Amino acid sequence: MDRLSDIVKKHWGYDTFRPLQHEAMTAAVDGRDSLVVMPTGGGKSLCYQVPALLTDKLTVVVSPLIALMKDQVDRLLERNVPAAFFNSSLDAADARLVSAGVLEGGYRMLFVAPERFAADAFLNLLDEVHVGAFAIDEAHCISHWGHDFRNDYRRLGQLKQRFPGASVHAFTATATPRVRDDIVEQLGLDDPVVLVGDFFRPNLNYRVVRRSSGFDDVIDDVVRRPKLAGIIYCIRRRDVDDLAGMLQGLGVSAIGYHAGMSDEARTQAQDEFTAGRVDVVVATVAFGMGIDRADIRYVLHAAMPKSIEHYQQETGRAGRDGAPADCTLFYSGADFNMWKRIIDDNESSAHEDALRMLSEMYGLCTGVSCRHRKLVTYFGQDWKRDGCGACDICLGEVNVLDDATVTAQKILSCVVRTGQRFGAGHVSDVLVGSETEKVIQRGHHELSTFNLIPDQPKPTLMAWIDQLVDQDLLVREGEYRVLCVTQKGWRVLRSEAEAMLREVEGKPAKRPSRPRTHRAKSSSVQPGSSAPHAVIDDGFMDADARALFETLRALRREIAEERAVPAFVVFSDMTLRAMARSRPRNETEMLAVKGVGPAKISDFGERFLNTIRTHPKSTTPA
Repeated sequence: MDRLSDIVKKHWGYDTFRPLQHEAMTAAVDGRDSLVVMPTGGGKSLCYQVPALLTDKLTVVVSPLIALMKDQVDRLLERNVPAAFFNSSLDAADARLVSAGVLEGGYRMLFVAPERFAADAFLNLLDEVHVGAFAIDEAHCISHWGHDFRNDYRRLGQLKQRFPGASVHAFTATATPRVRDDIVEQLGLDDPVVLVGDFFRPNLNYRVVRRSSGFDDVIDDVVRRPKLAGIIYCIRRRDVDDLAGMLQGLGVSAIGYHAGMSDEARTQAQDEFTAGRVDVVVATVAFGMGIDRADIRYVLHAAMPKSIEHYQQETGRAGRDGAPADCTLFYSGADFNMWKRIIDDNESSAHEDALRMLSEMYGLCTGVSCRHRKLVTYFGQDWKRDGCGACDICLGEVNVLDDATVTAQKILSCVVRTGQRFGAGHVSDVLVGSETEKVIQRGHHELSTFNLIPDQPKPTLMAWIDQLVDQDLLVREGEYRVLCVTQKGWRVLRSEAEAMLREVEGKPAKRPSRPRTHRAKSSSVQPGSSAPHAVIDDGFMDADARALFETLRALRREIAEERAVPAFVVFSDMTLRAMARSRPRNETEMLAVKGVGPAKISDFGERFLNTIRTHPKSTTPA
């Protein structure tokens, strides 16, 4: 411990270790194989760099990005750590100099790309020296189950046989349990130490927003953050060029980065951003690995990434200094179709896995469970918190249906009535009243749940079923993905718990045809009176409304904590905004606000009304 601490202090200036760093370093010092999974920004590089200075043997670092090797080596040389890189960017003379330095024992670390192991000359060079360890960065690339499989990584399976005296250490920021097991198997690791960091990053605020048109949403978000460091990810190179140009035209200090640019231009873009001379970089997935900038305050996705692994890795580049940072994803169904075309055209052996990961990513976008919980459990860790307090779901910022629980009960009931033997398509047909051959043959047109939700299209019903699965109220079982009601789902059916359903495709769901006065009968509306027109959220708030909105959010948070429920169970942001603008004075006016029902009026309506009545208004017109 003392020796490791001394080296870290001497060469890097750190007084403490980050979580799991010391355990990973100890495994390397002891010569044990290891697999280290740390979220982006967890300090993986130190785990193999520090132990390399406690031995007289060479540590070979395998990295997939040639463009970053020089930067890594330069930083080590600045810290008086002897290191070099050996890749295709070297001319013949420089390659001979590096080879000579390796043979003379002049380096503690040698950085190479995985394709280098296809060259017998390189393997023969390593045979001539004492290799103490191999450190494999981005180790998920060796797994067919990973999000970025590369054939060149498969050659690394020979290391344990060819260099039996060297330990092998695999590092990655993104690996599910299945991928972790595959990494161990493919590399042939011998009784490895397996270390998995905590994927919960509470300083990151996750939001998922259905994109409107073009780049308007993204541009608005950036303009609201002047002079703050941010990364914007796009799918296509031309989107990078277009968006970077638009931001520059608005006076934003922005630069583009993608694989279609020259090596020199990409290096310059990366250096400009890393040094803080540029505030925003617009990039494809080619950007980000090895970026050493801790003050990135936001990561925006102008479109949906193709896997949760990519999403976690890219958003993890924000807030590495521990301060709050925003991660906002703008998506649409068109993103799914674009990625599907790209995957279909690729014709790789991992085609089905790529489609599975794409569907999981789309499920994260359309789901209704805590974003942090979704990420943490996806990577195989338990979630024992009631909520994260740092995502749009837990903060109640999503648009939800007024009668979500009632609608959920109708869907769950239909699943039960059809015998819990059918998939989402058939259940949706029954609910919308579609007299298909399958429905008629099974007599399901005679069920009480037939035509129970006639005013919604089938795709909307199927999306809501997905959301109920996401909340663990339904589960899909077997090869045919038959829907079954879970224990939590039965609690909703018995009105012992509530469900949440989001509006689908950004379009308001059709409301029940009954008038608002019908909803108000159980409240204070007098017989013969009529309820006011519904108050909806049109998006505009003056200064008074904005101040009241924040006060109402604080009250909502207080009530949610008292009841140990997520904030959205109280009221959504959309509902609070409508309250802040309309300032209802009594229960009748409160019931006209979209998202307010008699039950919520009875539970905590008076607390909100008192807050609204006592909240001061400015004397100066906004």
